[in-house]
Amino acid sequence: MSTMKIKKGDTVKVIAGKDKGKEGKVTAVNAKNNTVLVEGVNVVKKHTKPNAANQQGGIVSQESPIDISNVMLVFKGKATKVGFKYEESDKGLVKVRVAKATGEVIN
Repeated sequence: MSTMKIKKGDTVKVIAGKDKGKEGKVTAVNAKNNTVLVEGVNVVKKHTKPNAANQQGGIVSQESPIDISNVMLVFKGKATKVGFKYEESDKGLVKVRVAKATGEVIN
């Protein structure tokens, strides 16, 4: 499996869909389904039954996954594509993420 270009903790901008233009932090990445969970983006209402954790039950707002192709990494305040390159380090060759707009290393 190839390396994911978006990682948990990255700041991303939504480039397609109902939340186009919003920015948020990635809270989870699902490589199997190519989806990400972003704070404050794609918020849906979910009906929950009462249980031990939530005595009242009712309608809860929560984020829903968004396809990874609909988000773009924000690096130094600017949305950019992500590429990879190999750099020499004390461990040998290391694969690092690179901002396509500036050519700077992200990791």
